[in-house]
Amino acid sequence: MDLQEFKTKVLPSKQKLYRLALFMLQNREEAEDILQDVFLKLWTNKHKLHAYASIEAFAMSITKNMCLDKLKAKKNKQMVDVTDMELNSGEQTPYQRYELADQVHKVQELVKELPEQQQLILHLRDVEGYSYEEVEQVTGMNVNAIRVTLSRARKSVRDGLLKMENYVL
Repeated sequence: MDLQEFKTKVLPSKQKLYRLALFMLQNREEAEDILQDVFLKLWTNKHKLHAYASIEAFAMSITKNMCLDKLKAKKNKQMVDVTDMELNSGEQTPYQRYELADQVHKVQELVKELPEQQQLILHLRDVEGYSYEEVEQVTGMNVNAIRVTLSRARKSVRDGLLKMENYVL
């Protein structure tokens, strides 16, 4: 793989890799460092990249593993920060924006309480929009296990939200 091919096949996934690292580490500088390390690792192993069906999924897997290594080293398990989120819509009233922000905050808090594997699969599938096959390549789990884990994560968040909103007694 030459430089031009690397630029066309690997670099387009830069933003997704950064978002995953930022999601997992909750620190912009550390996410940028991880991203540099991932691209360095991909570049040094560029001759082996043709063996992978999806270079992007392979890069996501490397990013995930490097982030997990960094988290283990720091013993820091917090993964979601809502303070940087903006909810701007021209049609919404301030009350509606506040309600939506409050709802998002509650969902983010519920996601924080999920097991790490459920958080990762929920993020990859629902936030990043990855297919089940791509999530399978990133996590190493089979598709059926991913579906079950995703279903349980969604149900847990939904039930927790309903309980918070006093819809379930």
